[in-house]
Amino acid sequence: MIIISGYALANSAEERDAAVAAFAEMVMRARKQDGCIDLAITADSVDPTRSNIIEIWRDEQAWKAWQKLAKGPKTRPKAVNVSLYRTDSVKKLA
Repeated sequence: MIIISGYALANSAEERDAAVAAFAEMVMRARKQDGCIDLAITADSVDPTRSNIIEIWRDEQAWKAWQKLAKGPKTRPKAVNVSLYRTDSVKKLA
């Protein structure tokens, strides 16, 4: 399983909201992609300039296939901090 998690910081709350809205179409496409367990780009509930990013893919093959199709919108964040994690186990909590 591939997990991509992190955040982006915009210059203002308005820029953050515009960026989250701009990614909505790409998020919808990703969620329909084979191997996508979840993908979300959302406004942070505490920091008005931060958007949170989470992608969960069944495996690296599915994630790489998506990378070829993703074509997200061009945005200009002030900062981005995103990491890739690999795991081979899942424990359902709810």
